[in-house]
Amino acid sequence: MFARSIFASYYRLLAGAAIALVAFTLVGCNEKSAQKADPGRPVLVVTVHYAPESPSRSFVGTIRPRIETDMGFRVPGKVAKRLVEVGQSVEPGQPLATLDEVDLKLQAEQARAEFSAATGVLAQAAASEQRAKDLRAKGWTTDAQLDAARAAADEARARLERAERSVDLTKNSLSYATLLADGRGIVTATLIEPGQVVALGQTAIRVARIAEKEAVVAIPETLLGRARDGAAQVTLWSDPDRKYAAKLREIAPSADPATRTYLAKFSLPEADDKVSLGMTATLMLSDAETTRVARLPLSALFSQGGAPSLYVVDNDGEVTLKPVAVKAYESSDVVIAGGIDEGARVVVLGVQKLDPAQKVRVVSSLSF
Repeated sequence: MFARSIFASYYRLLAGAAIALVAFTLVGCNEKSAQKADPGRPVLVVTVHYAPESPSRSFVGTIRPRIETDMGFRVPGKVAKRLVEVGQSVEPGQPLATLDEVDLKLQAEQARAEFSAATGVLAQAAASEQRAKDLRAKGWTTDAQLDAARAAADEARARLERAERSVDLTKNSLSYATLLADGRGIVTATLIEPGQVVALGQTAIRVARIAEKEAVVAIPETLLGRARDGAAQVTLWSDPDRKYAAKLREIAPSADPATRTYLAKFSLPEADDKVSLGMTATLMLSDAETTRVARLPLSALFSQGGAPSLYVVDNDGEVTLKPVAVKAYESSDVVIAGGIDEGARVVVLGVQKLDPAQKVRVVSSLSF
């Protein structure tokens, strides 16, 4: 009995010790779990992004040639051939269309015949003039006869000169029967067909020069100053990642009566073959010189008797109070001019109760 009593007491002692050890272990685990479960105070942050104080404005426009020429024949006649089609590229000196040359060749032959006749008349008149001079020197003729021979020779020389000019004109007219391109471009319209009789200077072929291209947009009157003095860039809808520098070349002197906008033409000196006529483009207008600022919610600003500051959160969850330069206060935002880096994460709620020594946990990030 005594042995059983001792064994029972020993058993109770071991059981109590085991229970105490388990309890101590559980308490330690709970403390460690509690320590691990405290990741820091949850905060809401916003990423700082600097942008021009005056935002850019965009306008939809069209790519057009700077020079588009209505070409026509310099002589009237009947169209024999049209050698180009709409959309075809042409080079300088390339034939575009021709006229029937029958009448022009007859006129050229007539001019050459008149030139030959005038040459013979001048030879005869010059010989008569010389004989009159010789006779007058010997006293066998009068001054009146010499003057008449001299006048006839002068008239013959003038007729020969006129016949020579007529030959040159008919040669030019014969060359004008072929309409030639005067520059590298693209045919945008054909207004004649074979067999059609055209008048002098009538538009036959319209050619757009592709050496110089421009973007044509409609600008509201409130942005005329920015269009004249600001910086402009053009992107194509077909290639939005490529940007082309643009420069204002011309702006309409009066507004369109229906839209109250001004037609503006921006030249594209860097345009390449990818910029085709008729493409849709986007023109971006911005001020030439503008301050870059960041806009943040007013709730992010911390100021308790000192300089305005912001709480910046790093990747380890630590916060740092940094003073900033405030440019302006708006209804719900604050405009920051400097003091904080691009891309920094700033606490936007509860900054008045935030402890710099306390770690935080980002629960949400906003774009502003």
